[in-house]
Amino acid sequence: MQSNTVTTFPTEHYQSLYRVLAEHGARRWAEQLPKQLEQAFTHGRHGDLRKWQKVLAALPDVRASVTRLNVSAVQIGCAADIDAETGRRLQAGLLELHPWRKGPYDLFGVEIDAEWRSDWKWQRLQAHISPLARRLVLDVGCGNGYHCWRMLGEGAKAVLGIDPTLLSAMQFQAVKHCHGDAAVHVLPLAIEDLPKGLQLFDTVFSMGVFYHRRSPIDHLLELRDCLRPGGELILETLVIDARHGQLLMPEGRYAMMRNVWFIPSCETLLGWMKRSGFRNARVVDVTATTSDEQRSTAWMHFQSLADFLDPDAPHLTAEGLPAPVRAIFIANS
Repeated sequence: MQSNTVTTFPTEHYQSLYRVLAEHGARRWAEQLPKQLEQAFTHGRHGDLRKWQKVLAALPDVRASVTRLNVSAVQIGCAADIDAETGRRLQAGLLELHPWRKGPYDLFGVEIDAEWRSDWKWQRLQAHISPLARRLVLDVGCGNGYHCWRMLGEGAKAVLGIDPTLLSAMQFQAVKHCHGDAAVHVLPLAIEDLPKGLQLFDTVFSMGVFYHRRSPIDHLLELRDCLRPGGELILETLVIDARHGQLLMPEGRYAMMRNVWFIPSCETLLGWMKRSGFRNARVVDVTATTSDEQRSTAWMHFQSLADFLDPDAPHLTAEGLPAPVRAIFIANS
């Protein structure tokens, strides 16, 4: 292995994923994936990669007496499983991987209060989706994999999360270090890194990604390309209250975010989904984002939603645009 590639996570770490892909008709991708991962985990991609690797390597060995993945704060182990010094080492290591955007987690009594109450989003969609039991699931833009663990907790056969942010993959590996081997993986890849015509997954999630894509129709086609015929898409994104055919395209930033391209109305996005070949497209939830759901914490102490809104008119962003409202869409390929 070349010196500039990751050594903490050799490609052998993903052997179980390669087997799942090969068993379900994606053998060619399983053969290509080790090279993709070798390229993704290069130190040149991010200056902090070596530091994160050292943090992960220094995490204490732990063994969980209890695992509860289908609860709000994903629980792995409890405080009684480890001594006080091990708990301090674990917490210190996890804090070194700041900022934690998605959660919450409870890892051997260390409570990770992430920026997002990601469990609230899960509660909004859980009753509307097809049961995940025995399904192959893909989570696009999964962050540190919080929702991937929830999907596994619902009985999924295997869960693959992809997110190009290396820190997200490092945080996931820290959680998996606590859990031990499981049929869930997070790869530092983007959806365009997946093979064309994959048609592999029974369920595909894309949550908090759509408005970051320069070509929304292309993203819908990429998502459909990942689904087996008849599979289910769950898409969560920002929306505006407007008529069919209308959308918001920010001239600059939106809620201080640089890379927001298109925020459609619900009717507009339903039309796009149908035009992209999806069936049974429907909206199952529309909820305004509040600073109770997205906020600064000890685990994410940078600015958050409250800093991105107009202090005198919180129904507007700092740029004077409609404040964030998110909708959940479900459709079939």
